Amino acid sequence: MPADNSQLIVTAARRRSTATRRRAVAALRRMDAAGTAITFETVAREAGVSRSWLYNQPDLRAEIERLRARHRVPATRPVPERQRASDASLLRRLEAATKRNLQLDAENRELREALAIALGERRTADLPERHRDTPTKKSSSVIGPC
Repeated sequence: MPADNSQLIVTAARRRSTATRRRAVAALRRMDAAGTAITFETVAREAGVSRSWLYNQPDLRAEIERLRARHRVPATRPVPERQRASDASLLRRLEAATKRNLQLDAENRELREALAIALGERRTADLPERHRDTPTKKSSSVIGPC
């Protein structure tokens, strides 16, 4: 009759279960101390356990849910009615922004034109005298109509 090794198997399983639990608890503590987002996925990854195992551990599941709720950023509260911008004020702000955009467009156009002229003058100044497009001397005689 073969030897009964079931006790050894049970002991090994308990040891693995205890080690897994320790890893999960340690991961939770580290993540909480570091301010890391705590979810079943992140805890499972950090501890090297499965999510389903975490879901099946009532105490760990409750702790993950508690920490997840504590680290969750609260939703912004709605602005009270008396502090909300009225339609008229929003319209005035839109009109002012539109007017400013038109001013900036005009200024950009002027600056582009000034830049084009300056670059053209610089290009002309950099060219040797014989390669310039525009004559520097006036012609001596003007030819009239025939």
